[in-house]
Amino acid sequence: MKEPDVTLTDYLLAAECAVFCVLLLREQVRDPLRRWWVIFFASVGLAALIGGTVHGFLPGNTVLWTATMLTLGVTSVAGWFIGSLLLGMRWLRPVAVVLLGIYAGVVLFVNSTFVVAIAMYLPATVFLLLAMVARYATSRDPGVGIGVAGLVLTFVAAAVQQLKVGVHPVYFNHNALYHLIQFVALWMIFIAARQLSAHQSLNS
Repeated sequence: MKEPDVTLTDYLLAAECAVFCVLLLREQVRDPLRRWWVIFFASVGLAALIGGTVHGFLPGNTVLWTATMLTLGVTSVAGWFIGSLLLGMRWLRPVAVVLLGIYAGVVLFVNSTFVVAIAMYLPATVFLLLAMVARYATSRDPGVGIGVAGLVLTFVAAAVQQLKVGVHPVYFNHNALYHLIQFVALWMIFIAARQLSAHQSLNS
């Protein structure tokens, strides 16, 4: 196995997201917000699973890399949809779908470097953060506050990765540390997801 630290922490993220999806689906409440949270965590988990496979066993595989990029596009759309549901901005949802189509075309036929994924993912994440901050401002729900902190932590994780801050250059590099911070951040976001979905179900 190549890059075992990166591979195993990627798989850890995938397992975490799978657990989150199962827990959300077990609630047996069919509301749009819960569904999009499931899509959010499922796409993050799938991207981590594919990424771990690439890092560990198939480095440089262009097909899997493209699949990872497309999966991140789905995560972005989930972020737009969740934010729009929290803020009541229905008009934003078809725009997000159009953005996904444009993004997929760029990835498949023009440019599949990670900067394209950042251009798609960053605005959606910022929008989701602002939507959750707005919800926290009106509800003062501690669970939502934890989710806001989790989203902020994802930006910290991204900074760690981009600055190549690691524990050890061989045994636990910057990508592995990024995954570990993301593990905590996603758990915090899940707390908010469950709380927001339960609240939405009560009011629907």
